Amino acid sequence: MNLKVDTRSVGEGIAVIALTGEADVYTSPRVKQVIGELLDQGARLVVINLEDVEFLDSTALGSLLWSLRRARERDAGFRLVCSKRRILRVLEMTGLARIFEVHPSDAAALEAAPV
Repeated sequence: MNLKVDTRSVGEGIAVIALTGEADVYTSPRVKQVIGELLDQGARLVVINLEDVEFLDSTALGSLLWSLRRARERDAGFRLVCSKRRILRVLEMTGLARIFEVHPSDAAALEAAPV
């Protein structure tokens, strides 16, 4: 299965990226590219929606970490949306749930404290 990457602007400098499918070694470079381009274009907040991700491997986790570092370098916010127990468990088992700001919905991520 491939990974579908849908990006939408929800305000000036605010982007929501919805991922659908498998985030793995083959698809992670595309995710990094999209996030990198948004940050290079001046995004102040990037929200990654993982609700429709069926599989997340270590390469995908590394891409999300890279993206978080890149966002912090640019003083931008970076938030994940995930309520799927299976994906949340991966984040918890790897300790990344303590590093990423994880919200149960796009609305909750967007309503959180401003960046």
